[in-house]
Amino acid sequence: MSSPIVTRRGAQQAKIQTRAMAMKSSSNSTATAASSSSSGAIKSSSVGAELPKRSETLLEAKRRARNMLKNQGNPPAMQETVTDIFQTAVKSRPLVRGETALVYHQSMEQHCCRWDPKHLECPDRFNRVLDRCNELKLLDRCLPVSARLATKQEILRLHTAQHFELLEQTSEVCDDQSMEELSSRFDSIYIHPSTFQCSLLASGSTIDLVDSIITGKAQNGMAIIRPPGHHAMKAEFNGYCFFNNLERILILDYDVHHGQGTQRFFYNDPRVLYFSIHRFEHGAFWPHLQESDYHAIGEGPGLGFNFNVPLNETGMGDGDYMAIFQQLLLPVAMEYQPELIIVSAGYDAALGCPEGEMQVTPAFYAHLLNPLLRLADSRVAVVLEGGYCLESLAEGAALTMRTLLGDPCPVLVEPLLPPKRSMSKSILNCIFAHRPYWRCLQLQGTYDPSELKTKDRNRDLHIVERAWVGGPPPVTVYPTRDTSVQHLIPVAVVADNTARLHRLRLETILTVPAVRVCYAYNPEMMEHRNLDDLGHPEQPKRIQFIHKMHEDYQLLGRMKQLSARAATTDEICLAHSRSHVNTMRRVLGRDKEDLQAQAATYNSVYLHPATFGCATLAAGSVLQAVDSVLRGESRSAICNVRPPGHHAEPDQPHGFCIFNNVAIAAQYAIREFGLKRVLILDWDVHHGNGTQHIFESNPKVLYISVHRYENGTFFPKGPDGNYDVVGKHAGAGFNVNIPWNKKGMGDLEYALAFQQIVMPIAYEFQPELVLVSAGFDAAIGDPLGGCKVSPEGYGLFTHWLSALAGGRIVVCLEGGYNVNSISYAMTMCTKTLLGDPVPTPQLGVVALTRPPTTAFQSCLETLQCCVEVQRQYWKSLEFVGYRLPHGYQIGENNNEDFLAASLLKLNISSDDAQGAAGGPTDGDQADPGQERPSDSKPKVKVKPPNHSTAAPEEMFAIPPSKTCPHMRMLRPELVPQSINTRAPCGECISRSENWMCLSCHYIGCGRYVGRHMQRHCEALEHTLVMRLQDHAVWCYVCGVYLDNPRLFEYKNRAHQDKYGRPLAWRYPCAKRADGCYPLDPESDSEEEADHIANGSYLQEAQ
Repeated sequence: MSSPIVTRRGAQQAKIQTRAMAMKSSSNSTATAASSSSSGAIKSSSVGAELPKRSETLLEAKRRARNMLKNQGNPPAMQETVTDIFQTAVKSRPLVRGETALVYHQSMEQHCCRWDPKHLECPDRFNRVLDRCNELKLLDRCLPVSARLATKQEILRLHTAQHFELLEQTSEVCDDQSMEELSSRFDSIYIHPSTFQCSLLASGSTIDLVDSIITGKAQNGMAIIRPPGHHAMKAEFNGYCFFNNLERILILDYDVHHGQGTQRFFYNDPRVLYFSIHRFEHGAFWPHLQESDYHAIGEGPGLGFNFNVPLNETGMGDGDYMAIFQQLLLPVAMEYQPELIIVSAGYDAALGCPEGEMQVTPAFYAHLLNPLLRLADSRVAVVLEGGYCLESLAEGAALTMRTLLGDPCPVLVEPLLPPKRSMSKSILNCIFAHRPYWRCLQLQGTYDPSELKTKDRNRDLHIVERAWVGGPPPVTVYPTRDTSVQHLIPVAVVADNTARLHRLRLETILTVPAVRVCYAYNPEMMEHRNLDDLGHPEQPKRIQFIHKMHEDYQLLGRMKQLSARAATTDEICLAHSRSHVNTMRRVLGRDKEDLQAQAATYNSVYLHPATFGCATLAAGSVLQAVDSVLRGESRSAICNVRPPGHHAEPDQPHGFCIFNNVAIAAQYAIREFGLKRVLILDWDVHHGNGTQHIFESNPKVLYISVHRYENGTFFPKGPDGNYDVVGKHAGAGFNVNIPWNKKGMGDLEYALAFQQIVMPIAYEFQPELVLVSAGFDAAIGDPLGGCKVSPEGYGLFTHWLSALAGGRIVVCLEGGYNVNSISYAMTMCTKTLLGDPVPTPQLGVVALTRPPTTAFQSCLETLQCCVEVQRQYWKSLEFVGYRLPHGYQIGENNNEDFLAASLLKLNISSDDAQGAAGGPTDGDQADPGQERPSDSKPKVKVKPPNHSTAAPEEMFAIPPSKTCPHMRMLRPELVPQSINTRAPCGECISRSENWMCLSCHYIGCGRYVGRHMQRHCEALEHTLVMRLQDHAVWCYVCGVYLDNPRLFEYKNRAHQDKYGRPLAWRYPCAKRADGCYPLDPESDSEEEADHIANGSYLQEAQ
């Protein structure tokens, strides 16, 4: 039962009152206290008798404090409530694994391209997915959700009536010629007589799937639907999609194409975190939008809630996607605390897909989904999007459904390769853009831009840069036939991909034991106790309370009960010396005094006549669990055993531990089952010195310990637990210490450690068995640990670890000395392994609204130190140690002009008028929207800056200035004959964001790269520069963009170089052969133009 709610402010007031009353009464007992202190130490049993008056006063003060709390009149809205620390775990008691919902309708296969039978978005995509799911017997395990048509009202929530009515008019129209002509007006679209009905069916089915999850009818679910939806936009069709299928959602989109439709719906909405991973190639890949790059981070209230992770080369594989999840998505998602997750599940990044040309293996989609299943209180909906290799699409989608149903992630057949360098750059760019808005993205250090000038600059300085290549010029009529890119893939590549997919399918093991969890426990282990101190923290009721709570939560009947056995001497000697075993055996039958004398020779150990029997029973029980898991009888195991073991050294007991249960189990698994890779994850708050010493030279065992260290002053003390202790000889790099140097670490800090270090290393190691030294003394409420990990936090960490080794995980009790804390914590671990929806830890939501705590700052320092050391051994950490530039950030005015054009918040018409753009504060500006030739930019209706009169759908932009006094320096004869728009920076050879000085034609990079153009102009007092990628002209002195006929020839030469055709004339004045124009482009004065032409202008300017 939870404790009454009190307020923090009220509690503080009560404490002040209590102390004041106690101090007032202490004056009456000063003489007694002085007498007591002069007579030496007084036994605790007599203190109460000496000071009865003070005790009564304290009791009275507490009574008055409680009454004051009841009568306090502070407004509830001003108070922060403190509730039962186990309230969330208590609420999870009735929660059991729910159904996985599935929605589809066979009529969706009707939607097809009547004039192009080879079109990639074909009915076979839908049928092959269902066939593979049926082959794996997954459909029968799901809760069917009836498909239905979405109503017009539902569609109009996100789309215009014109959009709806246009598609409605095509229903049942069989005139292929007119339908093909209509389809040609839109990018990558075909329309079939059934398209309207199928689109309504896909939208309505998705809405009902989400509703079934939100209302609790299902725990999670999947929609196998078509046509897809994440490209659909408010007033047009786009990219095979007609209605956006996503509503009331938090979205992860890993379709290989950017879901610009979804992004635009929610770009200024902080209620929606949109996270897209897509092929970009600096804009060369469809849909060719600058808004698809990493710097598009949202606007207004949604600033920081839009994530784009651009893939700038093909061939990205499992390791690249894993890095995105671990370094970016999962930390942000945990901090965001979503209430619902919807995955736009495109499988066109899968191996063999001709559209994506990526190499994500089908089995890896299970690993991508798995960590999300314990966020949002397990409410996850997966909606099928793209994927055009039928083999990888069917396998990836089927394994996704299998994961939703609670089956363990399959063991990856191929090793996980480290992320590519371009992937690392994209991740670091995203972190840089978003770190002002997310506390979890502070791991990377920073550097001052001046460090880039040094010749011996550190190679770990990440330079934030953007490059834009863009796609082909826009067209008014889109192709409708022969749009497949399959023929562009070399035959040899197709053959290799096909063979690889076949091999992966054969070698991926999908069989799993029917028993989810086995349970090791025997009450005889309670006989080991401290005869001299019955209140000793390591007491028998630790395992008794855990067992009782498992019974109360009705978990025992859902697990296989293992019979206990004692470990043999030979088995114990796998990790300990025989002399140590014999010494412990000799405690049998010895009297109390002898046992105390022997225990005094060890560090923090007590002995009992039953110690040896209990210790061998604990070790043997863990071996029973290992047998059950590795023989395929159970998927996982819970070992409720004592005495604990991770402090026990090879030759002596230590720190409450007699034999090292987990170390024995690891050696046993290696010897008896031939395992080559065993992971031991130790989250006990104390460093497992014994386990580390046993395996420090053994590369077959990866030991990772997350523990409180306090610079070597926390038990077991000494330098062995520091981050720089990495193992010896062949075991170098296989010992990973994550030492906390401050108390107070909680769910947030531990989660960061897991995603930034533990899981990347573990995935790279690819263990065949995971053993968890599950000490719960870092749990909130523990008397020794001083940390704040919640029971549900332990459940989350267990879930993440269960993705490894095919789900073969053994959780073994170590420390933890608050019997309530350890009971709830172990129960949450068990419920997690049983597949129950354990509540998502809150990760300090209230704390995130305040300045970072000392503990959090110390956590970042520890993680940085660990990464710096371990990156020498683990390639998955290689890029994490890069530092990011300090002193500037991407703010709310990111890409004003692309927002204006591409987010449809201005009135736009497709003619050849020049678009407007806002100017930056120093020399560089975010780029315009969708790249197009300079003579075909959208016309932008610019409103005056009066927010009170602006319509809701409009936003403001600053028009380019028509004139500038510095243009007097421009002479038509000084225009170069040609301009190379691909020329590198003259200083750093960068081709990103380059500009040309109009005075001397020097090429230099912009402020987001090296600022070489700005420095050049400051040094030489040149003022006018032109950006090579879009031909925008900027004046450094006036701080404005310029659009004047005098600039035409510069822009024309650049345009000819980039697009191969001259730039169209679009100024109100007549075009002159001599290129001389007045400063005012709307002036009819020929006198000023002639004045320029005869050369006197130059003298005047000088």
